Amino acid sequence: MYTLDPIIVDQVDALMTGETNPVVVLSNASAMLADAMPATNWVGFYLFSSKTGTLDLGPFQGKVACTHIKPGSGVVGTAYAEDKSLIVPNVHEFAGHIACDSASNSEVVVPMTVDGRIIGILDIDSPELDRFSTKEQQTLIEFAAALAKHVDAAALSKVY
Repeated sequence: MYTLDPIIVDQVDALMTGETNPVVVLSNASAMLADAMPATNWVGFYLFSSKTGTLDLGPFQGKVACTHIKPGSGVVGTAYAEDKSLIVPNVHEFAGHIACDSASNSEVVVPMTVDGRIIGILDIDSPELDRFSTKEQQTLIEFAAALAKHVDAAALSKVY
């Protein structure tokens, strides 16, 4: 099983210090995670849009992806609706799974909160079954919290 080095939490905080553009912040964060996590085929963000009421595709690394996900639908929408991180060892066994990429077999998702409001979901897919550990999940929860401190939610809401 793989492990994500917890130092990535400090690294994302240091890298994003002083950056004010939320697209730049989220783009580099997805690149950082994609580079640090072997056996993944999609790393990115779905951002809640108050305009559409959906989670819309944000910065990512990977293949073409689903563009809009309804809260409560699929793994991403469920994490948003329930405000909780999820590990799905086999996405094909998850009721309501949305197959954006048929090569994905497992998934981990983490809500990202700014000022008490979920602004989006960090989503990571793998072609391997049971790819993600609870230890990695905890590091990703800490990563998302550190990253959220650098996301200008007001600027982001002008786009999403």
